[in-house]
Amino acid sequence: MPTMGRLTRTELLSGLAMENPVLVDVMRGSRIESRHRGSVAVLDADGGVVFSCGDIDAPVFPRSAIKALQALPLIESGAADRFGLTDPEIALACASHNGEDRHAATADAMLGKAGLDAEALECGAHWPMFDRAGRSLAERHMKPSPLHNNCSGKHAGFLCVCCAHGFDPAGYVKAGHALQEEVRGCLEAMTGVAHGPDNRGTDGCSIPTYAVPLRNLALAFARFGSGAHLPHSRADAARRILSAIAAAPEMVAGEGRFDTGVMTIFGSKVMVKTGAEGVYCATFPQLGLGVAIKCDDGNTRASEVAMAAMIERFVALDDGEAQRFEPFARPILRNWNGVHVGGLVASGALAGAR
Repeated sequence: MPTMGRLTRTELLSGLAMENPVLVDVMRGSRIESRHRGSVAVLDADGGVVFSCGDIDAPVFPRSAIKALQALPLIESGAADRFGLTDPEIALACASHNGEDRHAATADAMLGKAGLDAEALECGAHWPMFDRAGRSLAERHMKPSPLHNNCSGKHAGFLCVCCAHGFDPAGYVKAGHALQEEVRGCLEAMTGVAHGPDNRGTDGCSIPTYAVPLRNLALAFARFGSGAHLPHSRADAARRILSAIAAAPEMVAGEGRFDTGVMTIFGSKVMVKTGAEGVYCATFPQLGLGVAIKCDDGNTRASEVAMAAMIERFVALDDGEAQRFEPFARPILRNWNGVHVGGLVASGALAGAR
């Protein structure tokens, strides 16, 4: 098992010294138009590396890819039971959602169960990530609120934990707040890496984010998915979160999104979660494996194809699943006239993964 320790500045910058392999090629016609480099780690719950390419020990900010881990205190604190949170609400606590009406309404309902409203959210407001949802707001002459922030479900879950524990919700996003200390402790235990000022940044929704090696992120998700090496209460909490996500994958992302589409196909066999800047994490619970991916250029479409390659490598697909999964594994590029002009394919270190 990787040991917990402080990350030095040299370790934080180590990824700059190594050129990672090409993970994904972007094709135009029969020629490569651009290429995406990165790194991939697949571990089992004992810390064994099952597959890797690139530098898996260079710390990266996982951003939203670890929202399911950040939701563990929501279950362990008793907040989910106290406020009667439903599967869609628990799934939304793990979401980077589209800002569709159903997402905003669910976040609002979570807050209402805790006796709060949208004014308590400190994630900021932005237009919905899903273009159609944004146009719908504009057509109704409405402006986006913090409920439309893609992280509003996570923040609603954080506020439920604050209310269950009696923490002052004001400033709950700040490092050092009792809520963030609880989340930080959970992440340290899951990853085996210290989370401190030396590897801390600020996420887009204002909470602390900590740079962690892909090796440790994959280990955390292997344990999250399998329950191995976790206290019984945490393993139970992880199972509940996975069950909620499998029951309501539309809440984790939304229409047209990789996460929702893939988890709708595979159900409880696969849990995937995107993060900003080309990070992706996953667990294959029945196999006891965790996956962590980072595309060096921060490109999400490339990290999706890399994740699809890992799913095809490790998860047994029946004919129906394979057919439905094909557009995610090898997405087609079309021009404005709808003409098929190219696509994205796993390459280099991942080309033999299928």
